[in-house]
Amino acid sequence: MAQSKTRAKVMNMVYGLGAAVVILGALFKIMHWPFGNEMLILGLCTEALVFTVSAFEPVDEGYDWSLVYPELAQGSAAITSPRKKEVVIEETKDAQGMLSKKLDDMLRDAKVDAALMTSLGDSIRNFEGAAKGIAPTVDAMASQKKYSQELTTAATQMETLNSIYKVQVESASRQAEINKAVAENAGKLKAEMDSLTQNLASLNGVYGGMLTAMHGQRRA
Repeated sequence: MAQSKTRAKVMNMVYGLGAAVVILGALFKIMHWPFGNEMLILGLCTEALVFTVSAFEPVDEGYDWSLVYPELAQGSAAITSPRKKEVVIEETKDAQGMLSKKLDDMLRDAKVDAALMTSLGDSIRNFEGAAKGIAPTVDAMASQKKYSQELTTAATQMETLNSIYKVQVESASRQAEINKAVAENAGKLKAEMDSLTQNLASLNGVYGGMLTAMHGQRRA
């Protein structure tokens, strides 16, 4: 075991050094440094030598895990022994028979028999028939619900229209009041204009009389 570890360490060192020489040779060649060709040849030859040595490296035997896990050895022996195969098959059959017997006993204790299974099947079929009978009722309820929703929507829209009509009526009433006030103001304005016209006519008469009197005094 110690020799195997030493050999593995030496081979790892050889692999590492050989790879380093190859990388240096490739670097010299890529960078066009002096002696680039020689370094590349040296690296490739070193790598070829390393691969040649590794070809003759002995292969370590795998670990015998049966020493750690004895069950592995017993399993292998059971597979290779025909007699043990038969024993395993018989034990498996016995276990299956015992399991089936226990299951039968459990069903018998629970009073689960053919009549109960038949009754259960009939109940399932009756439930299926009832479900099919309920389906039209469910459809009718869905239609009624949809109709109710449509009525609610129509009522909401009607309330909206009523609100709009109320606003329009109020606007028309306010407009009528405004028109009435304008008419009243127009009447008052006309009366004021008539009074002003009369006052102007009276003033013109007085002014005319004054002018006539002034002309009479000048002649005298």
